[in-house]
Amino acid sequence: MATTSVEQLLSDLALANPDRHALVLSVRAAIHAAVPQATERVMYGGIMVSAPTPFCGVFAYAEHVSLEFGRGCDLKDTHGVLEGQGKFRRHIKLRAGADIAGKHLADYVRQAAALAAAE
Repeated sequence: MATTSVEQLLSDLALANPDRHALVLSVRAAIHAAVPQATERVMYGGIMVSAPTPFCGVFAYAEHVSLEFGRGCDLKDTHGVLEGQGKFRRHIKLRAGADIAGKHLADYVRQAAALAAAE
């Protein structure tokens, strides 16, 4: 479910970087397939996703899209794709649509949503 601010962010991204826009749309679709009740809002220059507690964010950069987890340190990284060494945050860098399945995005999204719901 996208708000007006999310739609505006996506519109701006489509104009600035059509390739990143397409990848962001694919990432959003994968998130909503894994967590159908998820909602979105613009925060920190990206799209924060909640169900109802925030559990991940989608951020577009010049060379990739990052799916970020505020409590990524608590996720089981069974596929070895999480990046980051901070105290809590972890992220998955996506450069192509194939990365969504290849990096097992749905698994991490479901884990993150479940952890957020348990807090």
